[in-house]
Amino acid sequence: MAESVKKTGIREFPRSFWTVITMEFFERGSYYGVMSVLSVYLVLSRENGGLAFSKESVGLIKSVITPLLYFLPILAGAIGDRLGYRKVLFFAFISMSTGYLLTGFSETYATVFLSLLLVALGAGFFKPMVAGTIARVTDQSNSSLGFGIYYWSINLGAFIFPLILVPWMKSISWNYIFFMAAIGTGWLLFLNYFVFREPKGTATGSKTIGKIISEMVIVLKDYRFILMIVIYSGFWIMYFQVYDSVLWYLTEHINMEPVNKIVNHFLSLFVNQPDWKFEAEHVTAMNAGAIILLQLFVSAAVRKAKALPTMIIGIAIGSTGMGILAIAPSPWIFLAGMFIFTLGEMTAHPKFISYVGLIAPPDKKALYQGYSFLYGVIGSGVGGVLGAWLYVLFVEKLNEPSMLWVTFSGIGFLTIIGLLLYNRFLAPKS
Repeated sequence: MAESVKKTGIREFPRSFWTVITMEFFERGSYYGVMSVLSVYLVLSRENGGLAFSKESVGLIKSVITPLLYFLPILAGAIGDRLGYRKVLFFAFISMSTGYLLTGFSETYATVFLSLLLVALGAGFFKPMVAGTIARVTDQSNSSLGFGIYYWSINLGAFIFPLILVPWMKSISWNYIFFMAAIGTGWLLFLNYFVFREPKGTATGSKTIGKIISEMVIVLKDYRFILMIVIYSGFWIMYFQVYDSVLWYLTEHINMEPVNKIVNHFLSLFVNQPDWKFEAEHVTAMNAGAIILLQLFVSAAVRKAKALPTMIIGIAIGSTGMGILAIAPSPWIFLAGMFIFTLGEMTAHPKFISYVGLIAPPDKKALYQGYSFLYGVIGSGVGGVLGAWLYVLFVEKLNEPSMLWVTFSGIGFLTIIGLLLYNRFLAPKS
């Protein structure tokens, strides 16, 4: 049964809209809940409940599964258009929940890797179904509001799950974090079966796999666009450290007790003898919370600014935040660095999306926006392996952790230089 909408206003969105928003909240909450601690869990000693994998081997896992999340939506979107979103959602939820469940039971490198591949496969197929549903049940009058709610649901899940559920699950057993995610995505099968309604226009065969390949060739032949994506990926090499090397550094080298004392002193006004601790999962919650609170203000502040200069300013802010970590292993410096980095992300990335629209050929803007995701494929593919290798080199072998953050900050500033040169010599002129 198809469903469409012509009304406007937050109360007038159809049932399928709120259904996929709910799905997005639980799926992203489950995903970020796991990712907020995954790299720490995998390298933690078995005596402390981890799996004692090497950091290099964890970097390899992350450099495979995360790029899949950015690449698979292209194929999944076409499959969803041909088969219907509901069928693809069933596959996605089964794949994700099974993957999380198996990860919770896995103890060997091979089984963890394969289980996380299932998670990535499901998540990659899930993402375009939500965005596609929102696009089909909104119109020009309420699309902006609809996608704004969608963006907030992502960050709300990434805030609440790591802040509240992950510490609770971890206090029982690290494995329970994966069981939580299995339930968080598994119950969505019932929501999909009983509540979700197919939006109008799906299962029409609108785009074949052959068409996708031909479009990919068109984009890849545009060397200027691909070069811009490669340059911008430098910032995302730095970004993906937030889920790997930053968490290792926090866990192994920073004493957050001064922060804990202040937070617990505040909490003691409401509860007796609080025992809150800032741990790895709170980095993700902090990032998402800052975006929830500040993104609208940051976007408003740079609304009229040119896209490329704003991107460069944002990357400079983010690179400075990463570089601040090199000053000292202080909890306050760590928090300041992470907050400044998030400000840079909030400033740069929305303008990147805008910039892609500006430089794309007039008749191919939607196509180019669809392939702009390649920054994530490159950034995560390189960032996982590089981050692990540099962490082992600078932190564990040379005992020079400051060099790790100077190096990543340098990658950010090299990205700025690359964008300036691109703008000077290769960018399409309006």
